[in-house]
Amino acid sequence: MSDAVMFDARPDGIAVITLNRPDTRNCLSGEVRAGLFAAWDRFERDPALRVAILTGAGGTFCAGGDLKEMVATGMRVPPRHMFPVPYDTVELTKPTIAAVHGAAFAGGWMIAQACDLCVASTTATFAVTEVKVGRSSPWASPLIHMIPQRIMMEILLTGKPIDAQRAYEIGLVNRLAEPEQLLATAMDLARQILVGAPLSVQAAREIVMLATEMGRSAALQAARHAAVPCYESDDAQEGPRAFAEKRPPHWAGA
Repeated sequence: MSDAVMFDARPDGIAVITLNRPDTRNCLSGEVRAGLFAAWDRFERDPALRVAILTGAGGTFCAGGDLKEMVATGMRVPPRHMFPVPYDTVELTKPTIAAVHGAAFAGGWMIAQACDLCVASTTATFAVTEVKVGRSSPWASPLIHMIPQRIMMEILLTGKPIDAQRAYEIGLVNRLAEPEQLLATAMDLARQILVGAPLSVQAAREIVMLATEMGRSAALQAARHAAVPCYESDDAQEGPRAFAEKRPPHWAGA
């Protein structure tokens, strides 16, 4: 992995992935994209890592795609697998948290949106700026499951930034934090996830995604199927046993 993306595998099961090109506002250049693909793959493959936090160095989350690269290559429609988007072009089964400070514009919004949860600094700003540079934002379509239609329409049609407070009000952001507490707040959220049984957490996020993609009856049926490995696991016996014995559970992840 290059130094364009830093990877911190913590002993508590949290991976901190940091975009590390502050001189270019962490834009999604070729080296950053390659580093991020490698980081997500490392996170998914390591059974000791259960939650990932994505953030940016130098006071900016990510200012978007590399416009200079687009000009130099004459890029028209971006290749399908050009950008490392969690749960889309990157296969992940574990929870992810975006920790956003500074700008999350265009492609920066895209990768923050793709994470399961989002914590934002009070000084963060979000924008889908494609209309200002003649590009498009098909990746923004899942926003309809996160925020109201008319708000989504305004954000995409105007390209104007919204501040962190507005992002929190419309449901794009889970938690706000003062800038110096951003990573600590994301860590706290990650640790709350770590308390849960691994297979239960995996089933829970799968149920949420099924519910956004299916009608009510189909989602119920699919969710019941997705929950079976959790119910049949050893942890499903350990949880009630630990509760009855008034002790913390010891999760095996199986």
